Amino acid sequence: MNRSGSEPLAVSAAAAPDTARSGRWRVETDPERVERDLTCLVLTLVELVRQLVERQCVRRMDQGDLSDEQIETLGLTLMRLEEAMAELCERFDLSPSDLNLDLGPLGTLLPVD
Repeated sequence: MNRSGSEPLAVSAAAAPDTARSGRWRVETDPERVERDLTCLVLTLVELVRQLVERQCVRRMDQGDLSDEQIETLGLTLMRLEEAMAELCERFDLSPSDLNLDLGPLGTLLPVD
């Protein structure tokens, strides 16, 4: 079962009678689940980039590399992006934890605050 609570894609040789003989596999998918999983993947990537940019902005701010105007602009931009992410998650019925992919022994993709 994946993080979104749906079953993983089914791969079956029994789906077509000649599949076992030809050595080809068919992937049986539910179009709605594929759309949701693709949306989840795209939002995960956007969230990863957002968090990386936010960390870089904080680092540059701490180093004194940014003017007060740049800090204000970046802060406002990051707040708006975070709000947009929350709206998209709500629209597609995803929670922030759905976006945090489990990478097995490496842990999760996004840091847990």
